[in-house]
Amino acid sequence: MNDFPITVRFPIHWSEMDAYGHVNNARYFTWFESARIAYMNRVGLVSPEMQKPEGGVGPIVAATNAEYLRPVVFPAELVVGARVTRIGTTSITMEYAVEDAQSGVRYARGGAVLVTLQYPTYQKVPVPTEVRAAIEALEGRIFE
Repeated sequence: MNDFPITVRFPIHWSEMDAYGHVNNARYFTWFESARIAYMNRVGLVSPEMQKPEGGVGPIVAATNAEYLRPVVFPAELVVGARVTRIGTTSITMEYAVEDAQSGVRYARGGAVLVTLQYPTYQKVPVPTEVRAAIEALEGRIFE
């Protein structure tokens, strides 16, 4: 997980298992969401201003994907990493990884494209300069 500047750890709960004896595929998107929100909070793109009537700038998921490499079974403790791979004019592309917290075995990888919107009108807006700078500082590189 050294290549992922934001990580979130949590245990697998018995209730996350499905009839086939492994964690249900939909849970991975919840794990990705947890890492994504931690990342967006860190760079200032998720804030209480989004919920105010006058609104603010925030992200919305435009696309997401997952590649399942091996099943997760109970008991396990996971670490989920998030990083940004691209910053566009009005979009941010993220990448995720799910690993066993003890062994480092990778269970899945995924990604998402986020669009920056002005809430509550849902109008696309450019990625704010201060958010771009915060992402570049966190990632340790400049995005073209």
